[in-house]
Amino acid sequence: MPLPRIATAARLAHLPALSHSRGLSLPSLAQSPASRLVSQYRPKIKWASIPRLATTRYSRCFTTTTVRCHGNIEPPKPGQELYVTFIDKDGEEHKFAVAEGDNLLDIAQANDLEMEGACGGSCACSTCHVIVVDDKFYDKMPEPDDDENDMLDLAFGLTETSRLGCQVKMTKDLDGLVVKLPSMTRNLQASDFQ
Repeated sequence: MPLPRIATAARLAHLPALSHSRGLSLPSLAQSPASRLVSQYRPKIKWASIPRLATTRYSRCFTTTTVRCHGNIEPPKPGQELYVTFIDKDGEEHKFAVAEGDNLLDIAQANDLEMEGACGGSCACSTCHVIVVDDKFYDKMPEPDDDENDMLDLAFGLTETSRLGCQVKMTKDLDGLVVKLPSMTRNLQASDFQ
């Protein structure tokens, strides 16, 4: 009998629940030649003699790092507030006091607005697409880079003043900015993504 079949029989003999789920009964497995061969060499373990902590200790040997929650922003310092207004899909205005350096995606998510940000702000999707309402604010923003332009090409309802919220950081020049959320977003994935 080849070695892989012996190993398989050994695993099935040790796991009765698994053997039942595969449609094999323990009596038929115990009578198989492979099972008899394996049982001769199987070490006898007294599980009662193994301390409980010894069996779980290795499963808990991992470390954790601080989780960065998207949309978790610090409130602005008194006297240093900048204001941004979001117009949602229903036309309602939501005005927020924010700190310099916060991006529009984090601001929207921190205030429970409907902005997905599927890529987590890495400029790899178009789900944080916003439309800048006033051209004067759009002109004060840095030009979108090639990555942002590529993602904007995939955005639903693209306009001349469209930007990705994850790429727009609040500055003093943008104090009073008004952006509109599009009526829907499009989240495309690569064709070989599974």
